[in-house]
Amino acid sequence: MPTNLNRKSAEPTDYEAIVRRHVYGRTKGKTLKNRQANLMETLFPKVSISLDDASIDPRTLFSGPVDEAWLEIGFGGGEHLVWQAEQNPRIGIIGCEPFINGVAKLVAEIDERSLGNVRIHADDARFLLERFAPASISRVFILYPDPWPKLRHNKRRFVNEETLAMISAALVPGGELRFASDIPEYVNWTLARIAEHNARGNSRFMWKNNDLSECRLRPDDWPQTRYEQKALREGRVPAYLRFRHEDTGSCG
Repeated sequence: MPTNLNRKSAEPTDYEAIVRRHVYGRTKGKTLKNRQANLMETLFPKVSISLDDASIDPRTLFSGPVDEAWLEIGFGGGEHLVWQAEQNPRIGIIGCEPFINGVAKLVAEIDERSLGNVRIHADDARFLLERFAPASISRVFILYPDPWPKLRHNKRRFVNEETLAMISAALVPGGELRFASDIPEYVNWTLARIAEHNARGNSRFMWKNNDLSECRLRPDDWPQTRYEQKALREGRVPAYLRFRHEDTGSCG
């Protein structure tokens, strides 16, 4: 019997059960529209990534061959991811997002635009990062992550020692990490965490921006999202950070 997605029961639908809820914050908002709900039942399973394998080569997740694999962590409504997928059809793009409504929006875009180079992990990105084969991702995006502004919640921020080590292991030498935020304190936090990571040894994230003023200029291949437009309207100026990943071997 088909699942009734509009029922008021607290029982999760099949696709909601995929989200293991090991994340902070909400995982579902408003009731999905009928088309979104139908696509979550039909298309989502086809573009969703299984975690059954202990090691995953992301370049093998797509129906056709891809030159590289990119990862977006926390894609929100999917605007940036969709733009990148359309502009780079030979790149396989993986999006991680635990918020079901954002996942449903992206699935609808995949259907409408016939995007065969997109795959989705509807859960915490760390579950996927820990399974990626070493040096298998060419670019990672962390755009406008939740800043968790209260001091006691800082530990919930995605950028930390653990995740930077995971990202470093997954990135190819010469790969790129892109980070954006409209919260100056989180920008400083990220720069500090990356400096700490670099000081530890085997890999480094080298700042590609020439100076802080350049961080205020959005690159041409970095599309503006609705969230960014809202931040600018409210007087918050985003920073766009770019880092080149370098494998330094065993240097201390």
